[in-house]
Amino acid sequence: MDGKFAVIDYIILFAYLIFILYVGIAVAKKEMQGKEFFKGDGSIPWWVTSVSLFATLLSPISFLSLAGNSYLGTWELWFAQLGLFIAMPVAIYFFLPVYKKLNLDTAYEYLERRFDRNMRIVGSVLFIVYQVGRMSIIMYLPAIALTAVTGINTVVIILFMGVIATIYSAFGGIKSVLWTDFIQGIVLIGGGIFALIMLLFSIDGGVSEVLRVGSTDHKFFTDTVLFDPNFVNNSILLVLVGAGLSTAFSYISSQDMVQRYLTTNDLKEMNKMTYLNGALSLGTATLFFFIGTALYVFYTQQAGSMPEGKADLIFANFIVSELPAGISGLLIAGLFAAGQSTLSTGLNSVATSWTLDIQKVLKPNISDEKSTKIARNVSTIVGIFSIAFAIVLAYSDVGSAYSWFNGLMGLALGIIGGTFTLGVMTKKANSKGALLGFIATTIVAIYVSYFTEISLWAYSIINLIASLVFGYGFSLLFSEKSKAQGAELTFYDKKKLG
Repeated sequence: MDGKFAVIDYIILFAYLIFILYVGIAVAKKEMQGKEFFKGDGSIPWWVTSVSLFATLLSPISFLSLAGNSYLGTWELWFAQLGLFIAMPVAIYFFLPVYKKLNLDTAYEYLERRFDRNMRIVGSVLFIVYQVGRMSIIMYLPAIALTAVTGINTVVIILFMGVIATIYSAFGGIKSVLWTDFIQGIVLIGGGIFALIMLLFSIDGGVSEVLRVGSTDHKFFTDTVLFDPNFVNNSILLVLVGAGLSTAFSYISSQDMVQRYLTTNDLKEMNKMTYLNGALSLGTATLFFFIGTALYVFYTQQAGSMPEGKADLIFANFIVSELPAGISGLLIAGLFAAGQSTLSTGLNSVATSWTLDIQKVLKPNISDEKSTKIARNVSTIVGIFSIAFAIVLAYSDVGSAYSWFNGLMGLALGIIGGTFTLGVMTKKANSKGALLGFIATTIVAIYVSYFTEISLWAYSIINLIASLVFGYGFSLLFSEKSKAQGAELTFYDKKKLG
């Protein structure tokens, strides 16, 4: 192939995008207002929400970066996926029972109930900043891949993707977003499995040859030590624990994730969502890491020059150059639409957080109609900001977008997640201590991120420790009574919560 789309590929691409747009609008059935817009109408099955959790966390970042990383290097980053065995028990045992009992409207409502409205607003603002960065990555990765495929300017693709997602995310609220996420999650997994099958049929020796060459060339292993006494230096244990805490923070304190839990008030359903999401995340990550190693074996057998360049482009180049016309169109369409779906999730969660955590906190008497209108306007404005940042990103040297995103996740969510942990896991922490601890932790996080050579996998660990030490320490300095005294706001009230 010449590396460009055939006519059939374009037909499949646009047909698929129109189908997703139709689903996003049709699922809502009616114009959603107020809590239905933000939390759904109670009719969404738990397994749909669970696949949406999976699609929200991974999406095109998995599709491209994980395969590229294992192709160019080893399976070292695979150990980050094992952090799920830290994140899931933490969320299920310590946090979800509290959220279920309180029947929250947003994640950051917890910060107001536990501390005060200032903490709710601060947490929401930091989440919104984090989410704009994340959404930009979601647009950037597919845009780079599609540029390689079609030759269309990256900026044009980012604009096209961003505008469409912004339009349909504002229409049906969380219900539309969850169902489109569900479709994209299934397409993502199915596309990965299909690509691997096609790849294995193209390799002499199939699976056994991939395992043999991968073992011989040390693709499955890494020179990184299992444990380093200096915990801020790279080690397998640091990757596992750091990634586990980052994922846990997203489960317990990121509005786009917590919002999905809040679509039900059934704790068993919340737990099932978490387990299924964990299984899908670990299984799909393993699938894409294996694809990367299979790509290495495939190109080795070709006896030509091995593809080089950014890890994020290796798999996309294979899809376009080696797969038959029509098949490559479907996979790239899935990549494009998965990016759009995750973008719409981000826009919806930001709009929800801005409207309920900031606007309605400052002006409590806003009607459902007015709050829904505000949310739609916020979706549009944030969409524009994210598009602009994605364009800037496209012209910068990011290296691996997956590593960049994990750094951002550890920085922003670590600070927010640490504050949630302070609230749920301590009874004496008060509002003044939490706010001063938040400020101190932010200073530490910025210093660690920009003025040291500490591994990005240590960010979430440092942020958690700083949040607990500073937040609890400052709380003890003030005589202010904690809201947790006599109220069911912490893990220690679990028996009462049950």
